[in-house]
Amino acid sequence: MKIEVELSSVNRKQFDVRISMPKTLMALESRVYELIHRAFSRGCVTGTVKVSVSGRARQKCVSVDVDTARAYIRGLGKAAEELGLKNDLTARSLVYLPEVVQYESLPEDSGRVWSLLKKALSGAIDQLVEMRKTEGRALEKDLMCRFEELRHHLDHIVKLAPKVAQKYRKVLEKRLKQAGVEFKPSDQQLMKELVLFVDHSDISEEIVRLQSHFGQATGQMDSKRPMGRALDFLCQEMFREINTIGSKANDAAISRYVVQFKAGLESIREQVQNME
Repeated sequence: MKIEVELSSVNRKQFDVRISMPKTLMALESRVYELIHRAFSRGCVTGTVKVSVSGRARQKCVSVDVDTARAYIRGLGKAAEELGLKNDLTARSLVYLPEVVQYESLPEDSGRVWSLLKKALSGAIDQLVEMRKTEGRALEKDLMCRFEELRHHLDHIVKLAPKVAQKYRKVLEKRLKQAGVEFKPSDQQLMKELVLFVDHSDISEEIVRLQSHFGQATGQMDSKRPMGRALDFLCQEMFREINTIGSKANDAAISRYVVQFKAGLESIREQVQNME
């Protein structure tokens, strides 16, 4: 007996297995699923199981149920006699009688095939794992470069953040002058307005959390464990922080870097969904 297993996988957030195999082996489907799931935690794995037997083995695959055939012949002979028909049953007629001639290329006990199927399946899994590792290493390099670009955008935001309050104060002074109102630093109401703006536009917390997320992302990629879902979650958290920075900073220069950051982060999320 010869068993061939072919496996392939495509991207998917969850795990799924679709294996086409002979009906006589369907009792082993749960074992096949379990063995594949041990190796993969994410993606859709599809494959086929083909079984072939030698010519000598095929000679043992044909069986004739003599008792069933005898019952057919007896019943059909009696019916032919009563109906006045010619009884022309021959050995060839047995092929057309249901459940008389059967061809079983595999043992009825599918468990006897499992050792051979497991060996072929394990070999296919090992090769698929190796190919996914090769692709994973290429993805890791790409992601590292993309995260580095995001770090540069964040560095620019960090440099611009302290100047936001100064810009707002200058704009406020200019508008007050245009309105004919004299700017006085001793004006409590005016200073309160400035303090409220500074407090509202403070993005230091969001910057610290983003820097922390960068560190966690690097730690995940250095790990030997599956990281796809974890990185996807970190990207969602980064989106939340950068959106908050964009809304709080209220600065055109920072907004440009926020847009660039979000575009780069979206590309990362698309790549992350290709990773286990």
